[in-house]
Amino acid sequence: MIAEFGLVCLWLAAALAGLQLVAGLLGLKSGWEGLAVLTRPAALVQALLCLVSFLTLVVLFARTDLSVALVAANSHSAKPMVFKLSGTWGNHEGSMLLWVTVMSVAGGLIASVERRLPERTMLATLGAQAFVALGFYAFLLFASNPFERLPSPPPEGNGLNPLLQDIGLAFHPPTLYVGYVGLSVAFSFVVGALLTRQVTPDFAKAMRPWVLGAWLFLTLGITAGSYWAYYELGWGGWWFWDPTENASLMPWLAATALLHSASVLAARDALRAWTVMLGVIAFSMSMVGTFLVRSGILTSVHAFAVDPERGGFILALLAINIGMALALFATRAGTVAEGERFSVLSREGALVINNVALSAILGVVLLGTLYPLLTEAFDVRVSVGPPYFNPVTAIFALPMLLVLAVGPLLRWRGDKLARVRWPMVALAVLGLVVLAGVALLSDVGLLPLLGFAVAAVVLVGSLLPLKGRNLLRLPLATWGMVVAHFGVGIALFGMAADTAFQTERLVAANVGDVIEVGPWSARLESVAPVAGPNWTALEAAIAVRHGDGAETLTHPQARSFWSPPTETSEVSLVTRWNGQLYVALGDQAQDGRWQLRLWWKPFVTWIWYGGLLIALGGVLALLGRVLTDVRRRRASTLIAARRGDAEVAA
Repeated sequence: MIAEFGLVCLWLAAALAGLQLVAGLLGLKSGWEGLAVLTRPAALVQALLCLVSFLTLVVLFARTDLSVALVAANSHSAKPMVFKLSGTWGNHEGSMLLWVTVMSVAGGLIASVERRLPERTMLATLGAQAFVALGFYAFLLFASNPFERLPSPPPEGNGLNPLLQDIGLAFHPPTLYVGYVGLSVAFSFVVGALLTRQVTPDFAKAMRPWVLGAWLFLTLGITAGSYWAYYELGWGGWWFWDPTENASLMPWLAATALLHSASVLAARDALRAWTVMLGVIAFSMSMVGTFLVRSGILTSVHAFAVDPERGGFILALLAINIGMALALFATRAGTVAEGERFSVLSREGALVINNVALSAILGVVLLGTLYPLLTEAFDVRVSVGPPYFNPVTAIFALPMLLVLAVGPLLRWRGDKLARVRWPMVALAVLGLVVLAGVALLSDVGLLPLLGFAVAAVVLVGSLLPLKGRNLLRLPLATWGMVVAHFGVGIALFGMAADTAFQTERLVAANVGDVIEVGPWSARLESVAPVAGPNWTALEAAIAVRHGDGAETLTHPQARSFWSPPTETSEVSLVTRWNGQLYVALGDQAQDGRWQLRLWWKPFVTWIWYGGLLIALGGVLALLGRVLTDVRRRRASTLIAARRGDAEVAA
């Protein structure tokens, strides 16, 4: 009965989403205001019911209830508990239920805590959120029922894809989904503001924490996913421009542009049309990513759906949601006021330049991702990879990063070149010195060479806003900006260093052979079988030494899972402050030698350190915004109380 209970909760949540939609939108019309009081309670109860439905599915996976088709297809009694639980969302139906759950909980939070906007705008926002959620409820209930029963339960489950049986992948999808759904909240705010003609700074202030939270979780999700692919797939790379990687990158690019645009609107009442349009585009990219990964047109460990009808359903949702939003924007664009003007040489001007660059990069990635799929529809196979993405995105990314280093030094509205001339000159000289120094001391390609120079400029430029200021009294939002921009410089340096200086060795080695790779030496000691809870493996013992240092024993594995039958490579990583030694074990040749693949990857870990710093910057900025709002509300309450006391005394 547990599965039936979860399904009933899902149906009731869908019904309440319908009530929320009707009450929210009809409540805007005269004569129907009485319905408005139902909007917020409907959102809250819907969130509770959907959350209970998802937790029910978690219980079914934890118990390995093989009478449920989804559990039988994606779980196994021998799996460790953490992977039984992650199996809940490591499949098509479960991942979509997680999506709807996060969306409903977000709607419930909006209904319970948001009081800054006019009530009509909030009604329209909650109605728009319910409209989006209804499409996904329909998708789950009519095309992807996660609680479907099997007439004859199998004796054992098929098991989760072994590539997904990793602690990194246990948390990677939920973080991305929170990011995606955060963008759906921003989309709902945009639709609500357009419907009520309230594209104002208050609208941006209400939307900004949700955009910042979405951007933060997307950053964490992409960082975790990149590191997982790096150590789990055994290819030795941290980014491959795979369509599934691009599916998460595109919403992040749009969210980054939207975050900056919303901040300008909230603080300076400018970029109104930019903010509205980016809100639509950001959610569009999350929907496009969902379509790519869930439609079955891609083949990867992330692509769970193989049913074209499901892909068509998602495509229809994409067309309806985004088409209606674009139509609304087209009809209401004339009502979106221009906002305050500013000069090109200003902080707003720098943000506009960066937003244009981010939009251009988004277009490049979208084209490179969809073009092979379009040509394949005409039986023409085209491969689009790093030779296209790397140079074309760099055309926009490198100038954008230079503006990022200078932008925070500029004043709002307008500035004078004389005031910022010397910092700009110092940054330019620094970049040229690094460029010349790296070019003279090493033989590297153009892109990593430029990467080193721009990284140096961004690292130093990110710290310049701290100059001459009391660091103890600096707002958390400013610290967030500084830390995030510094993280960008760290990540860019790691990318340039790994690309320019990595060393690779692919060898066939006997026990006792020594392999040199960069400053490291590695000696194969033995290869022996080992067993885990749901796998067996051949495990190598390899003694590695950095220069004249002490030896360290590493243990790469070639694993074989039995349910489902899959072979994976579990690499061994030896980390130092200046890079990682990456060791993968391959097959045994007929002559008894073992295939070994070794990389020395200088400063590669700085890529993910930079990603974590970027996310930390988001945390600080979000915390700063929340604390500021709390202080303002307390001050408003105190002022109102004092006025009341004064009136009573009078």
